[in-house]
Amino acid sequence: MYSDLPAAFKAERCVIVINRDLPLGNMANAAAVLALTLGQRHPALVGDMLEDSDGLRWPGLIPIGISVLAAGEQELSELLHQPQAAQLDRILFPLDGQQTTDYAAFRASVAARPSHQWRLLGVALAGEKKAVRKLTGKLKLLA
Repeated sequence: MYSDLPAAFKAERCVIVINRDLPLGNMANAAAVLALTLGQRHPALVGDMLEDSDGLRWPGLIPIGISVLAAGEQELSELLHQPQAAQLDRILFPLDGQQTTDYAAFRASVAARPSHQWRLLGVALAGEKKAVRKLTGKLKLLA
């Protein structure tokens, strides 16, 4: 599994911030893509198996919860350039990701310009509770 995170990195809190100006379907897609990558990067965020009263077992869910917040495109960009953001695991979902189903074409598109020029659909942040809250505490839940 690929990970550029330090071995001691612990995600105590995680949030997904979605561009509030997207159509509903694009918002849902962006949140799902970011959540999948977040789970891959932080396997400890997946809780223990669930078992129902019939003894059927189900995959575990995230035990610390995950807030899905809303921000404008400019706010998303500003959020990532705050000094505290460098302390967090940041997953970016650029607009290019919803413009093709060809992953090689997607990678080529984002490689053509620096990340500060990407138009963002959403961002996932994970890390120490205080740092995440400090950056996202003023954002509202996605509605």
